[in-house]
Amino acid sequence: MIIDVTGVELTPGNWGKDCKGNGMCYDENGDPIERCCDECDFMLCCFSCDWEEWCSSCDHTECPRKEK
Repeated sequence: MIIDVTGVELTPGNWGKDCKGNGMCYDENGDPIERCCDECDFMLCCFSCDWEEWCSSCDHTECPRKEK
């Protein structure tokens, strides 16, 4: 699991559609979660056209997309 400094769980890849830090999600209180992309170390995983290929060769064990 990848956690942002704000405590938001990040899910890189898939053009950011699955990530709670994409600026389009809400927390448990119904408040919008601020977009985390600008400071995210995994931003290229979301915005690269080759994100699926990157995932297949990624060695980051905390990533939720990493096959166990």
